[in-house]
Amino acid sequence: MRASLIQIAVDEDEPVDSRRRRVAALVREQSGADLVVLPELWTTGAFAFEEFGRAAEPLEGPTYEAMAKAASDAGVWLHAGSLPERDPDGTLYNTSLLFSPSGEPAAAYRKIHRFGFDKGEAVLMGAGRDLVTARLPGTTLGLATCYDLRFPELFRGLVDAGAETLVIPAGWPERRRAHWTLLARARAVENQAFVLACGTAGTHAGVPQAGHSIVVDPWGEVLAEAGPGEEVLTVDLDPAKVGATREQFPALKDRVLGLEAPRSLR
Repeated sequence: MRASLIQIAVDEDEPVDSRRRRVAALVREQSGADLVVLPELWTTGAFAFEEFGRAAEPLEGPTYEAMAKAASDAGVWLHAGSLPERDPDGTLYNTSLLFSPSGEPAAAYRKIHRFGFDKGEAVLMGAGRDLVTARLPGTTLGLATCYDLRFPELFRGLVDAGAETLVIPAGWPERRRAHWTLLARARAVENQAFVLACGTAGTHAGVPQAGHSIVVDPWGEVLAEAGPGEEVLTVDLDPAKVGATREQFPALKDRVLGLEAPRSLR
């Protein structure tokens, strides 16, 4: 499986419509890939909190339409990163979209863990409630977004639902880049899964972004890592490595906590 992570530079001076067209063109250029991944909130910037309300779209809005067509034109599975979604009841969500190679919607995930503590995304957006997986030829994706990376129980739930490849779009800040790399590798090792973590470049509302999108294998080995600027990171994965790793080193079978507790632990 060939995966291409498009690490988009978000420039506050670039109109959203122009960026949407530019990103769609970048997706079309990845026609040789099986899976293309975009970062979190690339239409606005993850830290541009004041833009969330103004830029929010219905789920099937202009970004949905542009990305569905780009996926179809390229003939790829497209994880279109996330966008600020406005639900019909008015609630905003940080919502990721997955499209099939025919441009049909395959999955949508509303981010569960909102960043900001008592400000920013944490108060401006609603929290998702559902774990989301999606079956692709050869692997099952588990969907998560940025700050979710800090919560290992979410990924255990995805693995329990069959996930073998964990896809994490993000708008991660440069000042915590060491955490980004560490946590991506940790999630891969503890879940014996591939991790595809796609970040943004540029500066969002004065916050420099980490870039350094990363692909990690089920043993925690870094297969590819981007630099700080806009680039396309492409890597070939062998989906069979997940099953082989889990069979060779069956640590997941020894789980106790988080499953039905034995009597001695009740």
